[in-house]
Amino acid sequence: MDAEYIAALDIGGTKMAAMVASREGPLARISQPSIKSGSPRSIPEQGLALIDAVCAKAGVPASAVHALGVASAGPFIREAGQVALCSPNLCGGLAQGSDLPNDWTSIPIEQVLRERFAEVAIDNDCVSALVAERSFGAVIDEPDCAYVTWSTGVGFGLCVDGRILRGKNGNAGHAGHLLMSETDDAVCGCGNRGDLEALVSGRNIGNRAGMPASELFNHAKAGDPQARAVAERAAQWFGRGLYNVATTLDTRVFVIGGSVWLHHGDWLAPLVQKEIDSRFPALTSGVRILPAALGRLVADVGALALAIPGDWVPAWRQTRPWEKLAST
Repeated sequence: MDAEYIAALDIGGTKMAAMVASREGPLARISQPSIKSGSPRSIPEQGLALIDAVCAKAGVPASAVHALGVASAGPFIREAGQVALCSPNLCGGLAQGSDLPNDWTSIPIEQVLRERFAEVAIDNDCVSALVAERSFGAVIDEPDCAYVTWSTGVGFGLCVDGRILRGKNGNAGHAGHLLMSETDDAVCGCGNRGDLEALVSGRNIGNRAGMPASELFNHAKAGDPQARAVAERAAQWFGRGLYNVATTLDTRVFVIGGSVWLHHGDWLAPLVQKEIDSRFPALTSGVRILPAALGRLVADVGALALAIPGDWVPAWRQTRPWEKLAST
């Protein structure tokens, strides 16, 4: 039976969003902070409640939605053959002294969602964003590219020779956990010291600075010298992470999104590009950085792209129907 409606969840370390769409495009969107207390079922149960709410907002019977795409913060593990989340930005039981108010070590995402939906497609949020940007955004059909988020965490979605990389558990692209400096005291939610996410992610920078990362980057943009030094050092580490990926995978284009980049990419981009360009030009010459064309909705549209029927895609490329929800 042809799909009449599809639903999407974007599950992040800070917020969760739900969308419902028809052939004409997304009909409604709802977002709220991700729950981080209660049982490990709290996250997928929040997702189901959000889907009910967004269907009600759109005037769509929830029972009419049978296919669900999920873009989620990872990593993933397998429990009884199903995808479970093991995200350091959601699971407080992964690292000693975590600042999260729970002791979860995994979240049974697929198990709970399949209690409601027959068709569930789950991908890392950066892989989903890459699918969206290759389907509708900045790198349509580009064979050698990566999507990178610089936000609460740091993650990558990777495409080589036209193939999106996923790996044995769907965790290809977790380059945020590249070890950069073992002597650094920056601690990641996964327990690593000195990995890329520990050094530059919004959550970890905020923890070390004693203020929200948004404030620190705003102070840096305004010219505060201490904040500027922290932000510029983070941009250098981020650029070196991109360099490592470019030299490993021969990447042509990095599409960058996430809250840090959406608000500060204009002045951070030259610092990041310099870290790529200043090393080994045989491997880095011509490597470009682009902002995510889908902006703040890239992961939401990515989740929809995991469930979208193929015959809907050409019309969506022409009409860009998600843009009417960009302010929700």
